[in-house]
Amino acid sequence: MAWQPILTGPPGARRGRPAGVDQIDVGALIDVLRSAVRGEVRFGDGDRALYATDSSNYRQVPLGVVIPRSVDDLVATVAACRRFGAPILARGCGTSLAGQSCNVAVIIDCSKYLNRVLAIDPERQQARVEPGTILDDLRREAERSHLTFGPDPATHDRCTLGGMIGNNSCGVHSVMAGKTDVNVDELEVLTYDGTRLRVGPTSEEELARIIAAGGRRGEIYAALKALRDRYAGEIRARFPDIPRRVSGYGLEQLLPENGFHVARALVGTEGTCVTVLEATVRLVHSPSQRVLLLLGYPDIYTATAQVPEIMRHGVIGLEGFDDGLVRDERQKGLNLDTLPLLPHGDAWLLAEFGADTSEQAVELAQGTMEALRGRAAMRLVRDPAEQARVWRVREAALGALAIVGNDEHTWPGWEDSAVAPERFSDYLRDLRALMDRFHYSGGFYGHFGQGCLHTRMNYDLVTEAGIETFHAFIEEAADLVVRYGGSLSGEHGDGQSRAALLPKMFGPELVRAFGEFKAIWDPDNRMNPGKVVDPYPLTSNLRLGTGYNPTRVRTHFAYPEDRGSFARAALRCVGVGACRRLGGGTMCPSFMVTREEEHSTRGRARLLWEMMQGETIDEGWRSEKVHQALDLCLACKGCKSDCPVHVDMATYKAEFLSHYYAGRLRPRTAYSLGLIYWVARLAAHAPGLANLFTQTPGLRVVAKTLAGATRRRPLPAFAARTFKQSWRPRATGQGERRVILWPDTFNNHFLPETLHAAVEVLETAGFQVSLPRRSLCCGRPLYDYGMLDLAKRLLAQILDELRTEIRAGVPLVGMEPSCVAVFRDELPGLFPDDEDALRLSRQSFLLGELLERYAPDFQWPRLERAAVLHLHCHHKSLMGTTAAQRLLGRLGLDATLLDDSCCGLAGAFGYEPGDHYDVSLKAGERVLLPAVRAAEPETLIVADGFSCREQIAQLTGRRALHPVQVLRMALREGPDGPAGPNPERSYRSEAAKLHAGPAVLGGALALGAAWALTRGRQ
Repeated sequence: MAWQPILTGPPGARRGRPAGVDQIDVGALIDVLRSAVRGEVRFGDGDRALYATDSSNYRQVPLGVVIPRSVDDLVATVAACRRFGAPILARGCGTSLAGQSCNVAVIIDCSKYLNRVLAIDPERQQARVEPGTILDDLRREAERSHLTFGPDPATHDRCTLGGMIGNNSCGVHSVMAGKTDVNVDELEVLTYDGTRLRVGPTSEEELARIIAAGGRRGEIYAALKALRDRYAGEIRARFPDIPRRVSGYGLEQLLPENGFHVARALVGTEGTCVTVLEATVRLVHSPSQRVLLLLGYPDIYTATAQVPEIMRHGVIGLEGFDDGLVRDERQKGLNLDTLPLLPHGDAWLLAEFGADTSEQAVELAQGTMEALRGRAAMRLVRDPAEQARVWRVREAALGALAIVGNDEHTWPGWEDSAVAPERFSDYLRDLRALMDRFHYSGGFYGHFGQGCLHTRMNYDLVTEAGIETFHAFIEEAADLVVRYGGSLSGEHGDGQSRAALLPKMFGPELVRAFGEFKAIWDPDNRMNPGKVVDPYPLTSNLRLGTGYNPTRVRTHFAYPEDRGSFARAALRCVGVGACRRLGGGTMCPSFMVTREEEHSTRGRARLLWEMMQGETIDEGWRSEKVHQALDLCLACKGCKSDCPVHVDMATYKAEFLSHYYAGRLRPRTAYSLGLIYWVARLAAHAPGLANLFTQTPGLRVVAKTLAGATRRRPLPAFAARTFKQSWRPRATGQGERRVILWPDTFNNHFLPETLHAAVEVLETAGFQVSLPRRSLCCGRPLYDYGMLDLAKRLLAQILDELRTEIRAGVPLVGMEPSCVAVFRDELPGLFPDDEDALRLSRQSFLLGELLERYAPDFQWPRLERAAVLHLHCHHKSLMGTTAAQRLLGRLGLDATLLDDSCCGLAGAFGYEPGDHYDVSLKAGERVLLPAVRAAEPETLIVADGFSCREQIAQLTGRRALHPVQVLRMALREGPDGPAGPNPERSYRSEAAKLHAGPAVLGGALALGAAWALTRGRQ
């Protein structure tokens, strides 16, 4: 079926659509899909918006999305689409930078269910995988046999094998193992016409047998043989002989010298030919010992000139980057603890050496150091943890360079060209000169060992003139790389970014061969049409373009990093997908549990962007789809630190909810749990009566129902006396430095023992402790329900009450990280022009930060104990973990810090019924709760968040200590500590009283009430 893109409007505003797509009966297609597929069929506007773009400059709203549960589902999906003539696109993680992962088609997402490693064969060094298998899952399985899958792009913790096969991905260790194509042994594939076949290497004898057997398979192989024979000369002459040629189709794999390898020829076809059902991939030996040699140079050209020599020393990875990356990471606060490891210079190479013993690996590195002596600054990193930190500097490059300087966005477009390594330095000089002529800037980084460059530039993609200039630059850049005998793409593929440029690189005859190759597999052009073959123009389907004009809205938060614009904040996400990883770091706990795109930070950011555009999602702040996507956001703030472009979804969620609920009633939990400050103050007048309703069997069910809380969780009991009721200030002169202890609602009203411990620790460390004179609250729970006007009023009260202390520079210390986070994060966001607000944000501390800054020389007694340490997600996201770890380390505590995302309770989130409770439970069961259960009885469980300690207590039966209670334990148990009860026992005793005492009192009151009612009836 011939087709042409439909182009309307000027360049940059054009939207291409495959021919005939507007005539598809989508309603009937949905009905057939829902009857034939056990998986999920999603054709709503919000679902389509989620998949409208990838990590590229392009946007095309799909017809719908299918998430198959099985291979049978996948086959049924293709059959249904064939019946209606609907184009299809099977995609992986959706991080493609060239636009091949978006189209006006039915998107098939295999990442949620079809993600198993089916088998590992150590003897044959092979693995069988489903297309949605995450690369790191395969690598973990393979490492048990000391094997690995060689190609490993920076997205290795979330990219899928199906996506890697579609893109012919490479990565750091393609130096050791080659691109994906040479690591694929066999594929099971499905054509659009329903033919299902296994393909791999084919001897000439087998090829003859297949052709003679006839049928659709014989027809395909006969056509492929004829294609090979017809174009063999051109293939040998025109395909660049360089390590990183990814552009075009892999026709060279059909040559006799390459074994007529049909599977490898299909690698890199970007979903334009077949759908992969299963892959058999090659595994290689994984060196068990690795060292990393860091090399510093005065400039990137001097560094890359030495690449060929370094490659001769047996490296298994050779990466590089310039000072632009380091400058931007430093400015954004990324990897600040690691950047000092880099040797002196303005450009760096990372050379990795591997062997079966550490001595052999070090010997290889030292040989290289000897050869380079005097020509580079050097540092050899042997510690695996330090090596991992250095690699994170390189892996963060795409996101770190995506937004630079004063909110200047950079974009892909010419981000992965490749030349022969020996010509790389000269190519970079000429490319930089070309960029300067066009007034473009961008940092250089990439896989320098194979001559592959990555960069992002500050293109103007919203004005007609800017888009025309961009187009002209890309044309000249393509001419440049072709003059160097290189490839338009060295890793990311052609998609739409470079497909129209392929004639420059291959000539018209081979481009015609690519079209014929696609037609053999997909004669009706329904497989990802408009990409690679017969492509859309490179300036059509732009995500921005001249039509970009987001809705202007008034907001509560200031968004200073985005020029005060919520629209620019929604544009911040670049689709790199770090939020889709399934382990490590803080973000994104709801995605880790659900594996749903809409519950990733990226998915939510995209929906907000679409909402601001008002096309696919046109309800604005009232959008139910956006509300649904944000509903399972735990507001952990992990994205603010873990996301390389610092998407701040917790703030965006609070902003959205404030407008969504304007003039409407909120859920009951917004009033019962969101207004906990006022509820707790009321309960403090009669805690026994309050606990009667929340702790007594029977009545507590009624209380939870009225509150809108889940019945599956106990509500915490109010303390018999709050901390503020029981605390008495000490005489003046107890310490030289005054500090304000923040009596947060949670610890003040529920676990006052935490704050009593804080007073004892702070006074012992030399501080004079004071409290705010009046009752105050930071309003932490209000943000989860969008009650921003009320939250702002509470913060204004704090500023008024503490103004004298704020201006005097008196530090404020909080025991609840989420409350300190309000002062550090929300306060300056809501009061950006109030200098006192900015002062308070700078002088608010967690305990470890305060002690490290103001009492660094205090000698803490030793507490030789093992501990499991879980830090609140706001603590990890905004303040970092080093101060807390160092503080506990000074006690001699052997503390294992859990890298486990959010505990799951997340304030009121885990008390809410339905999906919230389920996600809360599953998030906790990922790492935290199993680690607590596995800990020895004498091991301390340490957690600084009130929610975290409640989650642990409710679901494991163990009581976690706040770090300040551990410090008090050390002071009391140490050799010179004051006599007194063991704080851990005291804490457990106090906790038991807090939970059991009210129940007894409540039971007595209930009996009294029952007696009174009985007397009344008599």
